[in-house]
Amino acid sequence: MNSSQLSQRLLAVADYVGPDEIVADIGSDHAYLPCYLVKKNKIKKAIAGEVVEGPYQSAINQVKQDQLGDYIDVRKGNGLTVIVPGEVTTVTIAGMGGPLISEILENGKDRLEGVKKLILQPNISAISIRSWLQENGWQISDERILEEDKKIYEVLLAERTKEQMDLSPSELLLGPVLIKNQSAIFKLKWEQELNQYKKILKQMQMAGQQGSLNQKKQDIEQKIKMIEEAIQ
Repeated sequence: MNSSQLSQRLLAVADYVGPDEIVADIGSDHAYLPCYLVKKNKIKKAIAGEVVEGPYQSAINQVKQDQLGDYIDVRKGNGLTVIVPGEVTTVTIAGMGGPLISEILENGKDRLEGVKKLILQPNISAISIRSWLQENGWQISDERILEEDKKIYEVLLAERTKEQMDLSPSELLLGPVLIKNQSAIFKLKWEQELNQYKKILKQMQMAGQQGSLNQKKQDIEQKIKMIEEAIQ
């Protein structure tokens, strides 16, 4: 992967970026995504944010190598602290766990003024993101699921709404768009998850009636039921 040829998961993120948007890529790593977007003339301006020194320097070097310093501003900082309210129209966060992405959005809520679009690619636990979006006035307008290097990724597109999104427990877990489309990769992912939940449940049952496990056992039983109803 490089700034001219993205991975499939980052291409899916890039596909959701519209013309003339100003993008902040949070946790940008090598800044491949913003460099790609500018080189493809999809956008004219971007901010690449990184909190870790090594990736921050890699992003600076990549922007310099691609001669895109007039278009991409590389900034070091934690999460959304690298932007100011009203500065960007789109925020992308890719390649992290869902709980961490949700934490970044929650901690930086005051920086999201003027942002119309969130493009989020969690490696795990997309339910954390959907819950945050629902609680904070965002609408999931599209979702994609894809397999790359034997791993399955989800990409969520969220836009601001005046109406409160009201997702069912199944939609929160599996995705309101993905659950309707029922792609082969979607079914593969949730068949794998179902098998894993059943293994965990069996281990709990063998452990006997422990009070501390009862709530977790109920949660897993509920997830098993929702998954079975969705994919069968």
